[in-house]
Amino acid sequence: MPIFLQENIKPEGEIALWEITEPFDFFTDQIQIHTTEQETLDRVVDRRKKEWLAGRYLLQFMSGRKSPLKIEKDEYGKPHLPDSSFDISLSHSGRFAAAIASSKVVGIDIQRFTNKIKRIEHKFMTVEDSKWMSTIYNLEHLHVCWGAKEALYKAYGKKKLEFKEHILLDPFEYDVSFGQCKGYVKKEMIINHEKVNIDMTFDIYYRVLENYMLVYAIQNNEE
Repeated sequence: MPIFLQENIKPEGEIALWEITEPFDFFTDQIQIHTTEQETLDRVVDRRKKEWLAGRYLLQFMSGRKSPLKIEKDEYGKPHLPDSSFDISLSHSGRFAAAIASSKVVGIDIQRFTNKIKRIEHKFMTVEDSKWMSTIYNLEHLHVCWGAKEALYKAYGKKKLEFKEHILLDPFEYDVSFGQCKGYVKKEMIINHEKVNIDMTFDIYYRVLENYMLVYAIQNNEE
């Protein structure tokens, strides 16, 4: 079983990384796909279907269950476990599938390093953000910021967030191996004809694993 990483996190929770070496049928034989999840899988391009399935299997492996783990999606498309109070999040990229489960609201992202990220920097980084970015480790720093915003987007789970406007990061220095920073989801919404201000604070953690960047966010309710 190619578990590449498995760690407990605080508060109560766990992260894990699965190195995908098994054939496609291994995952389809081991997991149960809910109707709402099957619709998503059908839309995934063929070359990434195994990565998607591996993430679901990883979550099942983390749970320690021998029977298939049932994952459903809420009205916004966020995956959840109907028989658990834990929040979950999944990600996949190339060799790896990543998963997180916690008693807090969480999100996770894993990305393989690529220079192409510089082409979309303007879509998720403001001019002010660029002023505190590392010049020596600019590519790595960008991947942390992108991964953090992806993780926060997943943690919020209700979509309709602009990465530059609604998902914010405190300035932070890049650490070459692992580090942390603060992130926020801030948005004004109209719910039942009333104005509601969404203001969520997260602790963000990141680390380099070979040529991948792993980032996860845990809501901090004490702020």
